[in-house]
Amino acid sequence: MLEVNCDTSSLKAELLQELRGISVTLDESLHALKNENDCLLGTFDHIRTKFSRLETVAASFYLQCYLSPYTEKYLDLSMAVQHLSKSRQGALIVVEREDPLDLLLQAGIPIGATMSHSLLESIFYPGSPLHDGAVLIRENQIISAANVLPLSQVVVGEKKLGTRHRAALGLSEKSDALIVVVSEETGKASFAMQGHLYPIISPS
Repeated sequence: MLEVNCDTSSLKAELLQELRGISVTLDESLHALKNENDCLLGTFDHIRTKFSRLETVAASFYLQCYLSPYTEKYLDLSMAVQHLSKSRQGALIVVEREDPLDLLLQAGIPIGATMSHSLLESIFYPGSPLHDGAVLIRENQIISAANVLPLSQVVVGEKKLGTRHRAALGLSEKSDALIVVVSEETGKASFAMQGHLYPIISPS
């Protein structure tokens, strides 16, 4: 296992800034509550928006922390996700951690190449014979592409999850793998871990 690296990203400073901003807003709300003429309903909506942003920044920050012990190429992976998100190219990327995944996947096409952001992006290019299914990454290698993952039956909110998100959740329910998914409909990126989905920062 490689060393955990959580400090090289500017996301940590952004996370601290978001937390401090929420703390200030909450403190102001406590003071405003003493004045019956001040209505806090609009403030609560503002706080809700700040918490949503905080969750996204935190997920992006911790994604790097969770990836860095298992691949030295986590910056390549992050760059690929940013590019795929910006161009709304659907993607499903599995990073193997401690649990072996061979018995949980329906094996796809062997790749056996060093991971790079350009190779990842080309695999998920629309029309590519490999773009359906998941890429499996082990350490610094793309092991295979077009792998089929187990689907989750979990319902998240009122909106029905797409196949990629159900596949990401399904594998995360059965292993400690970290699975990154990019929606081709919205371009939004998220990662699944331990049966939960977390949004990560995407280009505006």
